[in-house]
Amino acid sequence: MTEAVSSDPAPLLAVTRGVPTPDELAAVLVVLASRPAGAASRGGASPSSWSAKSRLVRAPVRSGPGAWRASALPG
Repeated sequence: MTEAVSSDPAPLLAVTRGVPTPDELAAVLVVLASRPAGAASRGGASPSSWSAKSRLVRAPVRSGPGAWRASALPG
């Protein structure tokens, strides 16, 4: 009882309409290959704003009259 193993795997991408040029197919493959591996499995959940790296960036300290007071004020 041996199973027949197909030497041709199923295609990963199939064109169902139109006649794309080789350049167009290459562009689509580059875009699909550059996606992160977990992008489809995340389900579109955005990361928490608590973990945002932008929270670590602070406004630049300006020198001049009243700068010490402005450095402690929000905004």
